Amino acid sequence: MDGMKKIEWAEKHMKVLSRIREEFKREKPLEGLKIGMALHVEAKTAVLVLTLIDGGAEVFITSCNPMSSQDDVAEALRSIGVNCYAKRGMSEKEYYEALRKVAMAKPDIVVDDGADLIYLLHTEFTDFKVLGASEETTTGVIRLKAMERDGVLRFPVIAVNDAYTKYLFDNRYGTGQSAIEGIMRATNLLLAGKNVVVAGYGWCGRGIAMRARGMGANVIVTEVDEIRALEAVMDGFRVMKMKDAAKIGDVFITATGNRDVIREEHIRLMKDCAILANAGHFNVEIDVKRLEEISTSKREVRKNVTEYVVDGKRIYLLAEGRLVNLVAGDGHPVEVMDMSFSDQAMAVKYIAENYEKLENRVYRLPEEIDRRVAKMKIESMGIEIDELSEEQLRYLNDWKIGT
Repeated sequence: MDGMKKIEWAEKHMKVLSRIREEFKREKPLEGLKIGMALHVEAKTAVLVLTLIDGGAEVFITSCNPMSSQDDVAEALRSIGVNCYAKRGMSEKEYYEALRKVAMAKPDIVVDDGADLIYLLHTEFTDFKVLGASEETTTGVIRLKAMERDGVLRFPVIAVNDAYTKYLFDNRYGTGQSAIEGIMRATNLLLAGKNVVVAGYGWCGRGIAMRARGMGANVIVTEVDEIRALEAVMDGFRVMKMKDAAKIGDVFITATGNRDVIREEHIRLMKDCAILANAGHFNVEIDVKRLEEISTSKREVRKNVTEYVVDGKRIYLLAEGRLVNLVAGDGHPVEVMDMSFSDQAMAVKYIAENYEKLENRVYRLPEEIDRRVAKMKIESMGIEIDELSEEQLRYLNDWKIGT
């Protein structure tokens, strides 16, 4: 079965998560717990699922995006008894029906990506106690912090996205590589010499800009934050408004976590054959609805490439405006997700052991877990680092000069 082969390949390269899995097998920290999950259902995710099961949990999982599941992996999970409701190409109705199936299982702990499942557990399924949740992505953390601010969050959430071993590597190197890979798979075009416009210079945008420059592209960054814009300038990128970048860009990649970043006013300014791609979690960064309305024709010209004609110019939208790295590619590299999903596994264990002490708010992953995952990762790579001597430790903790 192709799905099982993909899972086996991922397992071989997820050495940190494999160590945690062995610990879970021995200790059974999740014995008797039901875990509800909404993640991109592909091979790396499957390894996390198997880790939680080995820890004693019963898992119920569906996708966090209608287009990001890999059917062969979902079928492989079902074949070994996992409650998996994901499939690729779900309608919006099917997507929420699958999320509701997970919610109806009354999970004790939730692992989410984008916070759609957590949202349902605050609006439609409130008749049972959830011990806590962990959230994978920037977009989801933004939603959850807004819920905390408004006083409606009804259980504690670990913001795994805010862990150093997540955002510094997953968001930057993972998104950087996988977004570019998805664009190249979809188009088979050369990036060298092209003007690539990256909307947003957070950690995901930084990674995309860095990798696009590495491919020989002329990178332009658009931003709304003064500090991030300044960083982009000092990192050597041109920074300008989207309305100015729209006139000269060849490829546009959104990574902001916000909506309507590329709108009608920008699309009408674009060159013939401009390419639009989104690397943000939700398909709202490019105004696809308005693109549909203003186009005079629409056709699929390649898998995951739709051509729209606007004002006589061809505009190419990749992956329906959804996550280009997962719809047109395989998502983040395995070794990067080794850390992110190790964080997730340890966050679930932490909630199981500490939920009674936690308030209904958004927490960062405890630093000791974050650093342990980093330590295991460098050990798995055969890297050794120095340790501080007793004298150095005293020096760093003494305020007196010359001691």
